[in-house]
Amino acid sequence: MYTVLARKYRSQTFDEVVGQAPIVQTLKNAITTGKIAHSFLFTGTRGVGKTTMARLLAKSLNCLKSDAPTVSPCCRCESCIAVNLGEDIDVIEIDGATNNGVDQVRQLRENALYRPARSRFKIYIIDEVHMLSTGAFNALLKILEEPPSHVKFIFATTEPNKVIPTIQSRCQRFDFTNISAPLIAEHLKRVLDNENIKYQQDMVLPLARMATGSMRDGLSLLDRLISTGIEPLNATLLETFLGCPDSQKLCNLVAAIGDSAAAGTLDAADDLINTGVSEVQIIDALVDYMRDLMVIKSTGPDTALLALTAQQKQQLTQLADKFDIAGLVYSITALEKIRWLVKNSDQSRALLEACLLRFALSEHFLNVDELLRRLQTGDVPAVKKKHTHPEQNATDENQDNSHCRQTSGDRTCLHLSDLESIKTSWQDVLAVVQQHLGSGTRPLLSCAVPTAFEDGVLTLTFEPSARMQKKMCESNGRLQALESLLNKYTSVPVIIKLEIAQQQSACGHQQDSGAPGIDAENQIINHPAVKSVLLGFDATITAIEEQAENDC
Repeated sequence: MYTVLARKYRSQTFDEVVGQAPIVQTLKNAITTGKIAHSFLFTGTRGVGKTTMARLLAKSLNCLKSDAPTVSPCCRCESCIAVNLGEDIDVIEIDGATNNGVDQVRQLRENALYRPARSRFKIYIIDEVHMLSTGAFNALLKILEEPPSHVKFIFATTEPNKVIPTIQSRCQRFDFTNISAPLIAEHLKRVLDNENIKYQQDMVLPLARMATGSMRDGLSLLDRLISTGIEPLNATLLETFLGCPDSQKLCNLVAAIGDSAAAGTLDAADDLINTGVSEVQIIDALVDYMRDLMVIKSTGPDTALLALTAQQKQQLTQLADKFDIAGLVYSITALEKIRWLVKNSDQSRALLEACLLRFALSEHFLNVDELLRRLQTGDVPAVKKKHTHPEQNATDENQDNSHCRQTSGDRTCLHLSDLESIKTSWQDVLAVVQQHLGSGTRPLLSCAVPTAFEDGVLTLTFEPSARMQKKMCESNGRLQALESLLNKYTSVPVIIKLEIAQQQSACGHQQDSGAPGIDAENQIINHPAVKSVLLGFDATITAIEEQAENDC
């Protein structure tokens, strides 16, 4: 009868355990010195060796070929063979998910009082111990605190946070770490060599990465590949039978994003989806891919943080030039946030494509220091403009020149002699402001309306919600520039006064709707970095949002 690889190649001795060297060394020292705890708690993700280590410890404590606990069990005596099969009368394996009640734990306590039938210790291995009820945990407390000398407890769990603290404090805890991809790859090669199965070298490492730190998952995936009956095993089988996205098509997608090619990004995503890969699998693959790019940009391609072949490193090194670290960090976090939405949405493809286009069409994300450096050196990226035909550009230019000639040559087109004329011509005034003071000032003034014009003082009133726009008009010399511009179209010198509209309170009195956080807004608006950005890019602040403490 065929035995799956995960069972056939389960470690039989401490020296065969892969990826848990500190735990192995600690247990071996404890056995050698005779300082063996009465209860252990093994924690870690699936497939990292918790149950295997529990059985190894049980064999070491009860091996019949040795006169005392040994770090090298024979694996041939009746006790060792029975432990391997999970059938030893003195090593009782219990599934915590199905035996989680108080009655089962009480029965365990009663049976624990009896001495082992043939071995040194009666050992209870409780898998998924976090599934026990609170009552069951409480029933264990007394026997864990003062156990009989012939009893040992080994608990295994993937969720140690669900094990109550009073239980954990009575156990010696060992945290199993995820196994690295290179270690999994080496073990898979040994298995393939022992099974006399032909394979290509470039297949093993990507397969090990798909295991995500779990040796059992890696062996299970290898079992699936072997079941195809195709030899030699190659990287194409990972894409065909295991749902791994095509590496070249994934590279094309990332390259299109790096080139800011919207059409190319959508085509590359469509090419991946048409191979049968789900949107969630694409997101997972992109996260891994961009993580590798981020590492290359940060440390270079020769770092030990990358589990890649030489060809993959060369390919990613070339792609890394298309990105910066800040953009990659943003992309990874954005993909992780959208993953749940894509997984649970009926419009998963649209969400994925929108996210990918967001990456492709966005400018590089710069931190404040880099942005200030570019502003100081004059290295400011040009603002992308909509492409138009040459004929349209010529027409627009003629219209603009005509407008300029009209406004500069015939100033009587704006009649700013009283409040009514200012109100009537306000949109024309805003057009002149945009022409002479830039596109960043007009949106600010659009939030205001002329409300008074007496003795040369023009009052512009903002709504309470536009308090920030008022502050922006008063900063960076905008107010003085506006006064100088309007003086060209009025018969008397103009002084501009800005104010916030009053609103009625609940008691019928007028009051200023002072929004909370005004001092904070002023500090933000007047911050040197913000001012530099606004001036350098001719930008306008449209809103200031308070970020929650738990936001990324």
